[in-house]
Amino acid sequence: MRTHLTNYVVRLFAGDLSAFGGPSTDEAVAGHIRAEQMSLVLGYSVGIMLANACNAAVLAVALRHSPDWTFALAWAVVVAGAAIAFGLQSHLSRRITKPQFVSRRAMHRLVRNAFMLGAAWGIVPVAFFANASTGGQLVITCLCSGMLAGGALAFATIPIAAIAFTTPIFIGIAICLGRDGDPAYVLVAVLVLVYGTVLLRAVFVNSFAFARRVIRQIEAERIVRQDPLTHLPNRVAFNETLDGALKRVALSGEEFAVLLLDLDHFKEVNDRFGHPAGDEVLVQVASRLQRCTRAAEHVARIGGDEFALVMANLARPEDALEIAERFVAAFSEPFLIENCEIVGATSVGIVLAPRDGNTPLDIMKNADAALYRAKKAGPGTICFFEEVDDKASRDRKALQVDLAGAIARDELFLVFQPFLDLGTNRITGFEALLRWQHPSRGLVPPSEFIPIAEETGLIHEIGEWVIRRACATLSDWPEDIRVAVNFSVAQFHNASILQTIVQALADAKVAPHRLEIEITESMLLSKYGSAASILNALLELGATVALDDFGTGFSSLTYLRKLPFSRIKIDQSFIRDMLVQPDCAAIVKSVISLARDLNIDVVAEGVETADQLEYLRQIACDEVQGYLIGRPVSADAVQALLNSKKLRAIFAA
Repeated sequence: MRTHLTNYVVRLFAGDLSAFGGPSTDEAVAGHIRAEQMSLVLGYSVGIMLANACNAAVLAVALRHSPDWTFALAWAVVVAGAAIAFGLQSHLSRRITKPQFVSRRAMHRLVRNAFMLGAAWGIVPVAFFANASTGGQLVITCLCSGMLAGGALAFATIPIAAIAFTTPIFIGIAICLGRDGDPAYVLVAVLVLVYGTVLLRAVFVNSFAFARRVIRQIEAERIVRQDPLTHLPNRVAFNETLDGALKRVALSGEEFAVLLLDLDHFKEVNDRFGHPAGDEVLVQVASRLQRCTRAAEHVARIGGDEFALVMANLARPEDALEIAERFVAAFSEPFLIENCEIVGATSVGIVLAPRDGNTPLDIMKNADAALYRAKKAGPGTICFFEEVDDKASRDRKALQVDLAGAIARDELFLVFQPFLDLGTNRITGFEALLRWQHPSRGLVPPSEFIPIAEETGLIHEIGEWVIRRACATLSDWPEDIRVAVNFSVAQFHNASILQTIVQALADAKVAPHRLEIEITESMLLSKYGSAASILNALLELGATVALDDFGTGFSSLTYLRKLPFSRIKIDQSFIRDMLVQPDCAAIVKSVISLARDLNIDVVAEGVETADQLEYLRQIACDEVQGYLIGRPVSADAVQALLNSKKLRAIFAA
């Protein structure tokens, strides 16, 4: 019972409206309501305090002929001075960013100050009314009435503060009126009682309505500022936090850090296990990341698998590094999704403000550049922003802009690397490889521009160009020669890809069986995803399909059983080491044997020596590809390569 009473008193003097029968809220919402209430009080306070100082001066003038004038003057000086000081303090407080949360202790101080100010005015009718002249009494009456109304206005959203302010004034008036038995004073007392009741009733009605309005606003803002999946703050909330941190830098020089992270290889999780599993991973990630931060800080989800944190009041850079290390360590345990363990990892980029930027755009651009360098270094890497990152980021953006017009400027071209059939010792086809001749940078490696094309969606336009150019080139070759075209996983998300292939074959008047589509294993994850239907449609069309880089990804025999591949391409890393490492040789032989039983041809990539070629002949590999057979050549050189007698002699050796 005693604890319950104590809690009630604490809530009462903290301005909690549930103590008066108003809407009940949790402490987080109550703190936000208190912040809104405090903001209104501070908004009124400058005017109210000036009015207090003016009223105190008026009272001193009105009582200049009263025996109590000296006391009245001293009282007026104290009240006016205190009012002016409080008004200036409130004005300075208003210039600082409005707080999102106000504690109960802060509200206790407000209620205490309201009571002290009310008590100061409650003294007036008791101390000065009896000895004042008729004019002085009229001024006292007007001042007390005005202060009652002004206090009710100033604390219209905080009933306990309004009560604390007005109660001493009501008591002072009651004592004053009770000294004289004049019936007129009894009528005045009734009027004051009615007046006070109406004022306080209005305060309660207004405060309850205000609280409900703030609660609705909080709920609406929570929807706008909260990520619906993880319930973390979203990009909108993060941007507001970042803006607030920059304002504090300008006002007080308070430094802060921004940590940007995303999940390494998260797309493969979505592809392999499906988007519902990917969503569950994000939910678990959000929970782990939030546990790594300080109490007042919140990780935000600002993109698909991208998270960010504004780390305020940064004492030293090592503090940001410590949080980043916690983020990385949070992925040490696998995520359990539908009885499957999914291993995750993250990379983190860190910027320090204002050193690394003093605008939201600069800070996020530099954070992204630091993250990009961290991801290139490998999973679990943490990188602070460096000037070299900015240059790399600008170069990458410039490369992206240039790539957008590369087709129109005729800067892209294809080269072709041959396949050798070991059974017939003849070239059976070529792999089309994309190249970009930049006007100022020279030859840009595909490893640099293909990821940019995939991220920006340019891969669809470029991929269509590659298919059309490869088919057009193929039309000039002998009919027993095929061309293989590499497909990006992003291209399989393009619903018109089949139509593009059909149209390219028709325009070039090329038989479908001469076109081979090379895909990687990552495109077949998540129950083969959308790739299965497209691949089956290609096979029905008559095209062939090769599984590229076999053995380097999520190798699964299910792919070979479910999808009728024409060929498997063994990754060059196994071919390179098969003569020196027995395990690589065993893998190569096993894949060839398995493929033979499944009636699938095998292509060995990266053949560079005659010994490798001879070994592959001995274990009955179907086709080989590599620098020994031929380097990538232009379309014009293909015919010469096909007719090369020197090359035929090498094949037959």
